[in-house]
Amino acid sequence: ALSINDIEPGATGTPTPLNYLKLADVPEKEYYATDGIGEICVKSLAVFKGYLKDEAKTREAIDEQECLHTGDIGRWTPYKTMQIVDRKKNMYKLSQGEYVAPEKIEDVHARSRFVSQIFIYGNSLEIFLVGIVVLEDEYIKQWASNQGFDLQENLPSEMKKRLKHVVLDDMICEGKQRGLMSFEQVKVIEFIQEPFSIENGLLTPTFKARRYAVEKRYKDMFEKIYKTAKA
Repeated sequence: ALSINDIEPGATGTPTPLNYLKLADVPEKEYYATDGIGEICVKSLAVFKGYLKDEAKTREAIDEQECLHTGDIGRWTPYKTMQIVDRKKNMYKLSQGEYVAPEKIEDVHARSRFVSQIFIYGNSLEIFLVGIVVLEDEYIKQWASNQGFDLQENLPSEMKKRLKHVVLDDMICEGKQRGLMSFEQVKVIEFIQEPFSIENGLLTPTFKARRYAVEKRYKDMFEKIYKTAKA
């Protein structure tokens, strides 16, 4: 039997006897039920039977086993509890319950003159968003020259720190002008050197970010950004 001490932080608990849960594969994000992770599907007397006079929409939500596909990505913990770790759609849910659409935010922040590419990340256990940025070389060279530095040489750590603040402030300014909510604004950024490309597997043929691939490659960096921000 489980005790209160067995419950893992961030988990939703164990299914009740009246509910049937299963995980469905989400191959586009490389989530597979055989690995104990996938889209959470629920069958229960408490689950609705379908949309009124909308068979197509009902079939989208409820499968042939009468299981409702929730759109949440969950994983089984060692204690057999369910932990929600992602959304099937490109959405992040922050710890205070807000849902954010990263691609919308990226489109806004990418308008900053300093930004060539940007990727926004949100952790469901955190209250704020973070981002990794590929800088716009020509504008950064101009900025550094105005500050009396040559980018052919390595910028001093203090100047890098200052540049990070300048870039983030410019991004936030763009966000305010275009109506982003406070929780949609990125709070901390880190610079990366390698651009996202089709060749390195981080962009699709239509030049959209392969979100799972980027998150997987920069997992340690995102964790470090959060840890540093809270230090």
